[in-house]
Amino acid sequence: MSKVMSVQDAVAMVKDGDTVATCMAGNIGNARFLIKHLEDRFLETGSPKGLTKVSGCGHIGDAHFAHPGYVTKFIGAHPGPCRPMLAMINNCETEGYGMPQGVMQQLFRATAANQPGIFTKIGQRTYADPRVEGGRYNAISKDALSEIVTIDGEDWIFYKAIPIDVAFLRGGIADEFGNISIDSEAIKMEILEIALAVKASNGKVIFQVKNVVAGGTIKPKDVCVPAELVDAVVVAQEFETYHLQTNVTLYNPFFSGELKAPKSAAPKPPEVLDPREVLCRRAVYELSDGKIINVGLGVGVGVCNVAAYEGMTDRVTFTLEMGAFGGTPVPMPDFGAVLNPVSYIAHPSMFDFYHAGGLDIAFVGVAEIDKEGSVNVSRYGELTCGRGQGGFIDITQCAKKVVFCTYFRAGGLKATIADGKLTIDEEGRETKFVNMVNQYTFSGPLAQEKGQEIVFITERAVFKLEPEGITLTEIAPGIDLEKDILSKMEFKPIVSKDLKTMDERIFIPGRMGCFD
Repeated sequence: MSKVMSVQDAVAMVKDGDTVATCMAGNIGNARFLIKHLEDRFLETGSPKGLTKVSGCGHIGDAHFAHPGYVTKFIGAHPGPCRPMLAMINNCETEGYGMPQGVMQQLFRATAANQPGIFTKIGQRTYADPRVEGGRYNAISKDALSEIVTIDGEDWIFYKAIPIDVAFLRGGIADEFGNISIDSEAIKMEILEIALAVKASNGKVIFQVKNVVAGGTIKPKDVCVPAELVDAVVVAQEFETYHLQTNVTLYNPFFSGELKAPKSAAPKPPEVLDPREVLCRRAVYELSDGKIINVGLGVGVGVCNVAAYEGMTDRVTFTLEMGAFGGTPVPMPDFGAVLNPVSYIAHPSMFDFYHAGGLDIAFVGVAEIDKEGSVNVSRYGELTCGRGQGGFIDITQCAKKVVFCTYFRAGGLKATIADGKLTIDEEGRETKFVNMVNQYTFSGPLAQEKGQEIVFITERAVFKLEPEGITLTEIAPGIDLEKDILSKMEFKPIVSKDLKTMDERIFIPGRMGCFD
């Protein structure tokens, strides 16, 4: 029996008070055709209302849910990319709860297996810890989605499973019976895990696809979600609006791994350097052969680009938490896609690997760093609510080495890089190194206890978290220690007795040749 139906009939399956899950990373996997028609139904009829929206990653598509009364509870790892939803949380127009991204992924599997939840140490001493903020983004969020449980004398966080009534998911093609293939999608994500969670909750799994083919056309190993887990299939219209492969790309076979990109597509060194490029160039010095790496959104991808033109891409393995091993992660606005990956695995499985200590090095960004080496990336600026952090907590708590990459000061920083030196022309308005962070997304003291190697890299200085405290170990050529560094911090770091000058090659355009 065919499961293909109109979009109107499909969205009519959603009822008042339902918990609705989607599977997106930015715009990758966004079942926007379905989501937009559900939004239209609410705006026209006032139903369905009182929804709980569950998001396992950072979703642009959540903007279509950002209406007071439409969604009254948001549970997700990263509302930050969706400004309308973030504004609703900030204005207390909906409850908001945050969990580490890997925890969210594993909760889908717990729900799928009819388990009560998961036990983990991920999130301890961060805002997700029930002893700190319990993952609550705002004042109206009162639910306890986690609790501390002591097992054999050790404290664990128990995160409770989340039943799901409806999932809006996306594939490339479906056969008429409802078997789904995602060959043209950029990554695997958690599509199967969400579908299983919904069926365990006696809910409805609804897929948006580009094409429907005859039954039996899709090869068995190419079926990502079998028909037995699918309740409805809708063929999307206006692909350029409602079925983009990434944030801005309609379809690129290099992004889906169907073709391999030529070497000419690799990044090239810029002819003019800026502070961002400089800190990325310094960051690659932390690489070494055979290491398994994660890179975060933004500066982290810049590190990949430098590694590519320095010839390190084939000597290390870059990974993305959404499930890609190898290759070169693509920068914004297509972040989440990877050129020439070696393999794809499911989103939750990648976090299994991370949680078990599989990462050698993580390169991530920073909003604030305090004197204990703790870091905030989840609440800053004018927002009173939390904006989430994606997989930052999972990754930074589990990697053997964490390299935090940031401008020394933010907001209007201007600098000249010439003749192998750095000159600050206009100082940034915002202090990055503060006495106390606004919210704990990473605990420096916990990292010390676990023996992690922690490095803070900026365009003008490098610091390490030592047992004695944050220690300044390198300074850029052309920078004055007191004027450009110490006087611009809220706390005084330890200045290493062996203070070094950063490699001059970092400040000269072209390949550095640091791994030749």
